[in-house]
Amino acid sequence: MRSFCLTLLLIAIYPFAGAQTLYKSVGADGKVVYSDRPPAEGNAQALQQEQLPISIVPGMPPEPAGKAAPKKVAVQHGQAVLYMAQWCGYCRLARAYLAKNQIAYREIDIDTPDGKAAFAEIGGRGVPVLLADGQRLAGFRESSYDALFAKRRAASGKK
Repeated sequence: MRSFCLTLLLIAIYPFAGAQTLYKSVGADGKVVYSDRPPAEGNAQALQQEQLPISIVPGMPPEPAGKAAPKKVAVQHGQAVLYMAQWCGYCRLARAYLAKNQIAYREIDIDTPDGKAAFAEIGGRGVPVLLADGQRLAGFRESSYDALFAKRRAASGKK
């Protein structure tokens, strides 16, 4: 009974475990800006950004206790790169989202030798990992992808 209650408690607090603050503000030029730091001037709306669900890649080393920052990888502006695996359910959801929203992307299968090397290069631990517009999203949640691509849609005039 005690382990059952502990399990329920852990399930209840899990959504809040990886939360971090994301700020949304409107610049002087009227453009919406998302940042992990509040703007120096003006008002910002604080948004909670939860840790997105990922599929841990078997054989990857455990995450370090200090949680080092992920390695930066250069991706050309306007290009999206999705690190994925065929066996990953979250990857299938991410691919379906990109297809439904007609977002062009380059796919890297981490189960191929070249894909495994590229995944190690970005310090990946779980899939999917999406690199787009100077951002990195590990995991998949539709609302997080919507926020990431909102600026791109606004620039192209799409809803």
